[in-house]
Amino acid sequence: VQLQASGGGLVQAGGSLTLSCAPSGRILQTHNMGWFRQAPGKERVIVAAINWSGSSTYYGGFVKGRFTISRDNAKKTLDLQMNSLKPEDTAVYYCAAAEISLEPTLAANEYDYWGQGTQVTVSS
Repeated sequence: VQLQASGGGLVQAGGSLTLSCAPSGRILQTHNMGWFRQAPGKERVIVAAINWSGSSTYYGGFVKGRFTISRDNAKKTLDLQMNSLKPEDTAVYYCAAAEISLEPTLAANEYDYWGQGTQVTVSS
């Protein structure tokens, strides 16, 4: 199982980035998905999560309407659109897959598969 994350980079504060995740096989069609981030010296925290069908989403409190998680099961892609980026959004971002359920999966320890991470750096 592979979850290939891409789209990270360096952006100025106020800018936008779109992260993408392309899980191998039928992972996307059969799992809940999520994005997490981990900044240096800090714990990994949930950024956004989406249930298997895309009908229900969850966002971390710090997102405050700036990010949008979406999935296209036919195209096998998971995206995270990030707008109004702040320096404190600087972190390595990971996509992950969890057992299928009606509601988004929130706890990191409930995710079974993880991508390798993509670095997002926001300059002030």
